[in-house]
Amino acid sequence: MLGELNLTGYEPSSNLLALAAGESRFIKDLKINVGNVLNNNQHLNRKEALLLALAVAVNERFSLLQDAFTGLAKDAGASEAEIAEIVACTSLMNTNNIFYRFRHFIQKDFYTNQPAGIKMSIMANPLMGKEFFELVSLVVSSINGCEMCVSSHEKSVLQHGSPESRVLEGVKLGAIIKGLITILA
Repeated sequence: MLGELNLTGYEPSSNLLALAAGESRFIKDLKINVGNVLNNNQHLNRKEALLLALAVAVNERFSLLQDAFTGLAKDAGASEAEIAEIVACTSLMNTNNIFYRFRHFIQKDFYTNQPAGIKMSIMANPLMGKEFFELVSLVVSSINGCEMCVSSHEKSVLQHGSPESRVLEGVKLGAIIKGLITILA
């Protein structure tokens, strides 16, 4: 699996070593799950799947996997500008997820009624299209646990014409790549 991801310079983590020492069947499951979400989607093409995986690696600050997914995404046709947009979207979602989770947790009119004051011009005309930008935003927000952002971005993806099955594939991909990072980090 590590070879398929072009993960160079990786030193096995204690989590991976523990699974290997215990001859865990989970390693096989993880390999199958990662392979499926990156290669066998009905509603995401390979480039989109790799860009979503890149967003998860950026979100989780796992630079080796970020480098690997960047290379694989470029091999699948992603441009430098698209890679940069994924990084920017992930950063913006981290900002928004913290801010809107705070509003949701506190639920005070003062905080809710104040303008966010967070510049988000990247959302107006994203390079990869509004629907995919919203899907990336949804996946990152799902990982970060912001209920308001998840609801908002899911609604937006659907309003842009995507089926619920595309949403599900995107979120499942995010969950599996997050699980992979838990083992590799």
